[in-house]
Amino acid sequence: MKERQDNHEALFVSLRAEHERLTISGVESRLKKLGQKIGIKKVYPHKFRRTLATQAIDKGMPIEQLQQLLGHKRIDTTLHYAMVKQQNVKIAHRRYIG
Repeated sequence: MKERQDNHEALFVSLRAEHERLTISGVESRLKKLGQKIGIKKVYPHKFRRTLATQAIDKGMPIEQLQQLLGHKRIDTTLHYAMVKQQNVKIAHRRYIG
């Protein structure tokens, strides 16, 4: 950032067009290349969102708060992102129902 000589508000910029905002496909492309370098297949931005959502649910974050964090209008969209482990369902059942 210190070396940039522009006033563009974008933090992440394209490698091709100088100081143009990085596009979604640019992010996807860079993640794919990074994944290939370290031997991980199928690296994509939504994998990070899904992992975050799943970990938050696993640690007990209320689904309504996760919904706000992810910026979803509908809670069923949030449920689609978060993978609930069966073991956590059993623990929650014991805790809340008996």
